[in-house]
Amino acid sequence: MTQANSNGSTIRASTVESEPPTIAIKSLNHVYFDYQSKKTVHALKDVELEIQPSELVTVVGPSGCGKTTLLNIIAGFIKPTEGQILVNGRPVNKPGKDRGVVFQELAILPWRTVYRNIAHGLEIQKVAKEEIERRVRRLTELTGLEGFENHYPHQLSGGMKQRVAVARTWAADPEIILMDEPFAAVDAMTRQTLQEELLSLTVRTGKTVFFITHSVEEAVFLGDRVIALSARPGRVKADITVPVSRANRSWREMSKNDALQECVEDVLELVRGEATASDRSGGAVSADRTHEA
Repeated sequence: MTQANSNGSTIRASTVESEPPTIAIKSLNHVYFDYQSKKTVHALKDVELEIQPSELVTVVGPSGCGKTTLLNIIAGFIKPTEGQILVNGRPVNKPGKDRGVVFQELAILPWRTVYRNIAHGLEIQKVAKEEIERRVRRLTELTGLEGFENHYPHQLSGGMKQRVAVARTWAADPEIILMDEPFAAVDAMTRQTLQEELLSLTVRTGKTVFFITHSVEEAVFLGDRVIALSARPGRVKADITVPVSRANRSWREMSKNDALQECVEDVLELVRGEATASDRSGGAVSADRTHEA
C-alpha cells in the first residue's frame, strides 16, 4: 500500500518486492530494565520492516525512540523480547560475519597503522596476504585514504579516522553494514564530504546499509528510504521513499532539488510531531549505550 506525496516521494505501509528481503523484522517488541532510573522501558513495539538487497535505509526519530536498540538487535548484540529478525531468511541469534557495524565511537586501534587497521579483521580471519593487499588497496582508493596507509590514528584528522573505521568494516566484506551515527562527531563540512563518499562507496560495492541518524537532512540525502520511528515505544511511523536515485545525489544539488527539499520537510514534520509527543509525556527515560537512541 503506497501514498504518493506532491513531491513524488512515497510514504508506504509495507514494502513488496520480487526479490527476498535481505533483512526482515517481524512483530518486534523489546522491553528492558533501566538500572539508572530503576524503571522498565518498552523500547520498541510491533516493528515490521523489510530491507531489500543493496538498499540504503536510514532511520530517524526523537531521542530515546529505540533506533540504536533496533540496530543492536539486527547486529545480534541484543535478543529481542518478542518477534524475529531474519537475514536472508535465517533467524538472527548472535553476531555474524554477514553483518558489519560502524559505531559512533571510533573503533580503530591506535597502535596500528591505517593499513593494518583496515586489514585487522582479515588477518583474524586468516585471509591470504595477497587478498588482504588487494582489498586494502581498493578501499584506500574508495575512501580517500591513499597516501596515508602508513600513518597512525594520532596523525589523522577526525574525518580521516572515520574513513578508516568505515574502510575496516567494508574490508571484511559483510553483506550488511550497520551504521550508528558514524559522522556525528565531525564538523559540518567534513560530514558532507563523508556523506558523499559513503554514497559513492555504497553504489560501487552494492552493500545493504542500515544507517541511524538524528539529522533529517542526512537521512534524506543518504537513504533510498527513510524510516521515521515514533516516540518511545518506537514504532514505524512512516516508510518514505526518497524520490531521487542515490547515484545522482550531491550536496550541491540537494539544495536545488525541490523534490528532495520537500521530502526533507515531510520527514521533519513527522519527527517534530513525535518529539513533541515525547516532550508532553515527560520525555524518554535515560538508558545505557546499549539501548539508548
